Formats: sequence, C-alpha cells, structure tokens
Amino acid sequence: MNINRLLFLLFFIIAGFGAVIARLANVQIVKNEELKFYATRQQTSLEIIKAERGLIYDKNNFLLAYNRNDISFDVYLKNLNEKGRDTIAKAFSTVTGKPVEHYLKLMHTSRNNVCIEKKAYGEYVAKLKELKLNGLSYREDPTRIYQYNSLASHILGYINTDYLGTEGIEKYLENELKGIDGRRSVLKDARNNIVTVIETSVVQAISGNNVHLTIDRSVQTILEDELRKGVETFGASNGLGIVMNPANGEVLALANMEDFNPNSYNQSSDEIRRNKTVTDTYEPGSTFKSLSLASILDVNLCRLDESIFVENGKYNFKKITIKDSHGESNLTVRQIFAKSSNIGLSKLSQRIDNESFYVYLRNFGLGNISGIELPGEVKGTLKKPGAWSEYTKSSMSFGYEVAVTPIQLITAYASLINGGNLFKPSIVKRVTEPNGSIKKENEPEFIRKVISESTSQKMRELLILAVEEGTGKKAKINDVTIGGKTGTARQIVQGKYSKEFYNSSFIGFFPADQPKYLILIVINSPSKASYYGGDVAAPIFREISKKIIDLDAEVKKQHSPAVNNIKVAFTNGSNNDVQFKNAINNSEGKYNPEYLNKKVMPDLTGATVREAIKVLTYLNIKYEITGSGRIVKQSIEPGTKVNSGVTCKLNCENNNITGVKTY
Repeated sequence: MNINRLLFLLFFIIAGFGAVIARLANVQIVKNEELKFYATRQQTSLEIIKAERGLIYDKNNFLLAYNRNDISFDVYLKNLNEKGRDTIAKAFSTVTGKPVEHYLKLMHTSRNNVCIEKKAYGEYVAKLKELKLNGLSYREDPTRIYQYNSLASHILGYINTDYLGTEGIEKYLENELKGIDGRRSVLKDARNNIVTVIETSVVQAISGNNVHLTIDRSVQTILEDELRKGVETFGASNGLGIVMNPANGEVLALANMEDFNPNSYNQSSDEIRRNKTVTDTYEPGSTFKSLSLASILDVNLCRLDESIFVENGKYNFKKITIKDSHGESNLTVRQIFAKSSNIGLSKLSQRIDNESFYVYLRNFGLGNISGIELPGEVKGTLKKPGAWSEYTKSSMSFGYEVAVTPIQLITAYASLINGGNLFKPSIVKRVTEPNGSIKKENEPEFIRKVISESTSQKMRELLILAVEEGTGKKAKINDVTIGGKTGTARQIVQGKYSKEFYNSSFIGFFPADQPKYLILIVINSPSKASYYGGDVAAPIFREISKKIIDLDAEVKKQHSPAVNNIKVAFTNGSNNDVQFKNAINNSEGKYNPEYLNKKVMPDLTGATVREAIKVLTYLNIKYEITGSGRIVKQSIEPGTKVNSGVTCKLNCENNNITGVKTY
C-alpha cells in the first residue's frame, strides 16, 4: 500500500476522533449547564392544580352550587402517526360509544394538542384513565353545577369558560370563592407522556371559602313559580319580585322573569341574564306615595282626618292637568292614600319645602346605591332641588320624575314599616372556610333613622287601610292582615310617556302587626285585561303570600282558622252582645258599622289586630299596638264614651285566647 495513502487515511481517522472528542468536550464541559437546562425544560412540565371553588348554600344550608370533578383528555399530535391516531379513536369509541370518525375528525388538525373528550364524568372516566396510549394525557377540569338549574339564577350568576365568576354572587364574591391554585412539576418522555411527579415540587391548592346566603330556597321557589304564572296570565313582557325581612333588610328571595339556567348560560341572551332588580330603574308611580306622605306626616304638615278638596277628579295645576281615576270632591288624608289620589298627594306635597322633601327621599336611600352584594347596581335618579321645575315636586309626590331600582324601593319600604330604621339590604349571611369555621358573619347593618316610630305606625295603618278599603283589595287574605300599596305607571317610550305600556306593581307586608315578610312585585307591560297594579300585581302578591304562610309554621299557627273562628263580642254597656258580635264576625270577615255605637268604646279583648283595626278605623279612634297576636288589654275601658281622634293603646300576645267571649 502506498505509504502516503496510509498516512492520509490515518490523519482523517485521527481528525475524526478529535472532532468527536472536541464535540463531546463541548457538550459535556463547555455547554453542560446550558444543554442540561434545555433538556430539563423539555422533559419537565409545570402543571396547575386547580383549587376547588367554594360552595354556595341558602339560609337553611341547602346546597345551591357545587363542583363536579370532571376530567378532560388531550392528545399530543406532533409525533403521532395515522396508526396511533386510529388506535386512540377506536379505544375512546369503545368506552364512550361515540363514533370512531368523531375522534378522528377532532384529531384532523394542524395543532400540536387537541382535547378529544372534554369534562368527562361518570363511570367511563376510570376506563379512559386506564388507557396507556402514546400521546394521550388527561387533566382535572372541574365543572360548576347549579343544583336547581334556573332557581335563583340572577342571584347566583354563573362561571365562564375560564372558571371565573360572571354575574351574581359568583362575580361579587369571586375572591372568596375561587381559592388559590396549586402546582406540581412532572417528568415527561419524548412522546409527552407523564413519567413521574416530582414530589418535592408539589404545592397543594387551597379551596375557596363557602358562602351562605340569606335566600330561603322554598320562598325563592314560590316567588319564581308565581311570577312565571303571573307574567303568562297577564301577557306581560317580563316581571320581577323581591321578598325581604323588613326588620333587618335580609333578602329572602329575588327573581326576574324570564330567568336562565346557569349550567348552560350561553343559551340565554345578555338581556335575560341581566339582573333587573339592581341594574334597571323605573318610575314607581303610586307605590311612591307612601314615601311622599311619610315625609309630610313626619314634619306634622297634615292630619290623617283632615279633609282635602280633590277637585272632583280633575285638577288644573299651573299649566298641567292632574287626574284621578275617581271623581271625589273631598277626601280625608286617610282616604286620599287608600284611594291613591294623585290630586290629594300633589296638594299635600306643596306644604313641604323642596329641600326637606329631597332630604327625606335621600334618607330613604333613593338616588344612591343600596350596597347589596350583587354586581351592576345603579343609583337611580333623584334630582337635586336646584334642578327641579315648578312641577317636579308635584310629579314626584305620586311617583314620576324620579327613577328607582326595585331593591331601592323595597329597602325604603322596609324602613317605612319597621319603625323608621333604614338597613342596608343584604343577600349574604356568612362566609365560612372549607373546614366550616366562620370567616365572616354579616350582622344587620343599620344606616340611619329616616322617620319616627309614630310616623311609621301611621304608615302601617294607612297601608292596611289601602288593602282593606282601597286599591289593594285583591291582595287581601282571610285571617291575616295585609298592608300594602298599588302602583301603576306609564313607561317612557322614545322619550314620551306611553299610553300602551305600563309598569304594574304592588308592595305589601304581613303580618301587619309585626311585619315579617315584605314583598315587591313589578309586572312589565301587561297586555291582557287590566294594567292597574291592583288588578295585576296585587293578585300575584296574594298567591305568593298564601304559599309563604302555609310554609311558615309560626305565621300559620298565629293566624290559623282554628284560632280566628272564635267569636268575639263587642259591647256598649248594653245587652246587645249578639248584635255587636255581628258587627265584625261573618263569613267574609267584614264588619257592619250599623251595629257599632260611634260614641262608645267596644270591648276588643280577644280580637285579632286586623279585627280591631277595622273597628277603630270606622270609629275614628287612633291606636297604638304593642306585641303581636290577639288583644289582651286595651287602655280605654269598654263602654267608655269616646270622642273621635282619641288614642287607644292595645297590648297583644300570641295564642292567648283565655277569657275570650264566645257564642
């Protein structure tokens, strides 16, 4: 062999080995740390451990929203050939029963990763987890479940695709509910399969806190069912309702009709998902008269027995005409309220100065956010006196030129009937940690004193009268005294008051002697029969109230027919007990005034508050009531001669029927 060729070959062999050695030295020594970093990054993946979202309960610990531990399956397509894809498709089809073509179609994409089974749950999840196929992986993908579908949907809100709270409590208390995600590092092979979890890297997730609402699931169900029936019965475009405990501002139920299912929220429009009880305003009409009259009464600018000329139903005020639906000539202030006279309220409103009237309405919470724990709340419209026209105060007195949200109006009414105390409305009772310990307990939040106890008492009397003898008769319930006010207001359409579209409303409370439930009903654009609040909203209120009374054992027992059928005798010092019994006891629960001597105090012992109020109102005797239930003591002795306008103090006790006169 030629020595030169041998040397040349040897040189190349040595050079080749030298290059390999140099390359190895570069990889192992020079770039060791850099390449080690890239290798670790390629083989190691950081995974998020999703925190479990907090649960939502009603006031009686019924679970309203919880999480389902679903699993989603992904395929890494980069290094997967057609045979591998076919294997995965057939394996999934065998377990789930879906066509092979379904899975092949999903994997026919230019993306590196694809989810071929999203949020799987149930029996076949375990079988899918057992599949050990190249490129296949799975991950926790929880689903928020709303136990009762559309129930309380506008209260709860919903979770979006990023598992974040959207609308309702889910959004308002997102930071409490969401928890803190954990993380872990996992080692993967070249095919992206998890080989092992690096235990030292695991940071456990912290579950979110649980929320307990003031909502009563049963009352919420009643409200939604009856609202739905009412909207359908009266051909309305929509309706809403709120049930509140007036003693502390706690919301027991809140609903918009139509509602939506948070489990499939994307099937409903934004319009339907909007919570109109806090986001929409309307001119309340005659339900506002209670606030107007309370402001006037609280500064002693009128008397309830004072007579006002109401212009036979048509009043030319400056350059506008104010009308009543009736043609009365003179009405007392009591009658003005009971018959809902626009003219009467307009005249009375002129007695209070603009600034004082504005301050009262502001103190009732109008023109300001109520602070309820729901997103999207608006302030409403309450113009400052400097922006009032010469007609504004008159218009406001019967519910125009002022815009309120439903939550503002019912909150104001709560203070109207609870002694004059304004409380912040609340829908959250407490927040608890995952272990059950209480993180935050919400106590009733007193805001301010709006009117005196005396004015509040007068307003309760007037609201009872409005139901017993006035426009709210269709809200009456046998054996339970109801107080309330109707409202009918024209809607503004294209900048003008419509003659076709109305808001029909009723707000009422019971038991009237010690209010436990305050209910607001607003029906939008009823198209069948009447559009008056007394004809549309009042009957819906009545049906809701009857079902709540059946539900509430305490109220039901206090006002049960077994107790109220007891015959109560009234006497004027003569032996005409049977006649005086007939004055108030009959099948319709009405009284016959002809049996009562207007100059003599009757015996009210054993009567219900409702019965006593009827008689004293007819006799023009003022009253103050202490306690609840039946009357056990009266300050003016039976048979005493009385003058109209005197005050009789009545003491009541629950279920005390000892000594009741019976026939």
